Amino acid sequence: MVRPHGLLRAGFPFLKTLGMRRITNFPADVAFGAEGRIYILLRTEVDAEIRVWHFDDAESLTDQLIGIGGLGKDDGKMTWPVQIIADADENLFVSDEALHRITSFNMDGEFVANWGEQGSEDGQLNGPSGIAFDADGNVLVVDTLNHRVQKFTSAGKFISKWGSFGSEPGQFNMPWGIHVDELGDVYVVDWRNDRIQKFNSDGEFVFEIGTSGNGDGQFNRPTGVAVDADGDIYVADCGNNRVQMFNEHGRYLQKFLGDATLSRVARNYMLTNAFPNRLRDMANLEQEKLLRSPKSVRVDAEGRMYVPDYRSYRVQVYQKEAIHLTEQQLAPPLRAPTLQTV
Repeated sequence: MVRPHGLLRAGFPFLKTLGMRRITNFPADVAFGAEGRIYILLRTEVDAEIRVWHFDDAESLTDQLIGIGGLGKDDGKMTWPVQIIADADENLFVSDEALHRITSFNMDGEFVANWGEQGSEDGQLNGPSGIAFDADGNVLVVDTLNHRVQKFTSAGKFISKWGSFGSEPGQFNMPWGIHVDELGDVYVVDWRNDRIQKFNSDGEFVFEIGTSGNGDGQFNRPTGVAVDADGDIYVADCGNNRVQMFNEHGRYLQKFLGDATLSRVARNYMLTNAFPNRLRDMANLEQEKLLRSPKSVRVDAEGRMYVPDYRSYRVQVYQKEAIHLTEQQLAPPLRAPTLQTV
């Protein structure tokens, strides 16, 4: 797939909210399926499951809401899940940092397999977090407490690894999220170093983005990363309660602080419950729309950005609006650039 020569960035408006408290509590990550299916990974102290959702949102709390997994240590259970990915057949893979393993389900929610064991040897895991598929269908796992990335087959056979503890290029300090783009490049969230590192498909360092702080392009314990088909990079800046966006070269573009509306299921619930309506009538609505500890960020094939709004029990969705430009439509780089809006 060829990326565009340039982009006319027309906007990135808020689109909709999915879910609500009680049915999408503490969403940690999302994965996409066919026909509008969205798999929302819930991570709480009393439950751990995958909620099968739909882009149109639920109608009410009494809808047939499907859950996969559940809290526990047995096969098909999870204790402290972190991220979820879906393959072309909609098989689901979930990392579990407490059980030091990857658990897989088929699209019907049936348990398929567990793999992984605690340790620091090749193929062993210690607090795994981010997971991603490469172009060959292998699974890259961020081995957080071993400060490395490991590659496995989808059945859990060890292939390779890279990374070590530290703050130099190519080193990690408790890495977290991960993404593999359509070109095969790998982006890793280096959580405690407050940066994103980009590697080629062989694990060779390419560049890094970010320093510690709350300014534009800075991070406070980032947790998730995604890259869209244009090469734009999105980072869940969890400690700063925002998502930041960069171009394919790592230049800061903009940030998203949250614009949530009430979801469809929340609106219908509120219409039959007078007390929550009174509470919302008393609330600071400016605060109600903001992101609170986003744990990941994902982008679908339609250019929609999904942000699991962890402490607000919902998913916020934005729609990218950009037009691909040819070489004739974009002037060469300027020596002394100024920006004037039209």
